[in-house]
Amino acid sequence: MTPTHIIELKMEEIAPKALWFNVFLLAAFAAAYHFLNEPLSFYFSLSGILLFLIGYLLLIVAHEIFHLIGFVVFGKVPVSSLNYGLNLKLGIAYATTNKPLPNHAMRKALLLPFWMTAALPTVIGFWLDSQVLVLLGAMLTAGAFGDFIMYKELRKEKNAAWIIDDPSLPRLHVYDQYPEHNKSAD
Repeated sequence: MTPTHIIELKMEEIAPKALWFNVFLLAAFAAAYHFLNEPLSFYFSLSGILLFLIGYLLLIVAHEIFHLIGFVVFGKVPVSSLNYGLNLKLGIAYATTNKPLPNHAMRKALLLPFWMTAALPTVIGFWLDSQVLVLLGAMLTAGAFGDFIMYKELRKEKNAAWIIDDPSLPRLHVYDQYPEHNKSAD
């Protein structure tokens, strides 16, 4: 069955936008932190930089794991259908399932990592007076840039549509009805 629509992220087009989004968010979150938590103070420490780097790597991994959790919880796919890894050529981590998800479930699975790895650390960072967590929240918000674009595009599709995540590229295949060729794999 041929998809009725394909949503594809063109990395060469969105990478510069994501970079500027990241710079803007870092500046905005740092300004908000210093306005709300530590007015007129800014400092670097080796332990802070190390904590930031380790936290960033862990949150990137967690971001992809939360996609997998979203596929299982919202899309009701079996754990055996999940795949996780790194695409070094594209410079991205990925999490995918080979099972179709209803549009509403895919949208939830796309945004779950933002809430858990960006929004939550930011709130905790403000609460605990942790500049590192606030800046990590900014970085992971920018890291969800592609997810936001795909979410926006999926909102244009019918709620009854079925979505298959491409196993190797940042692309979603949209079907008006359940893709018959995958029924036997259920």
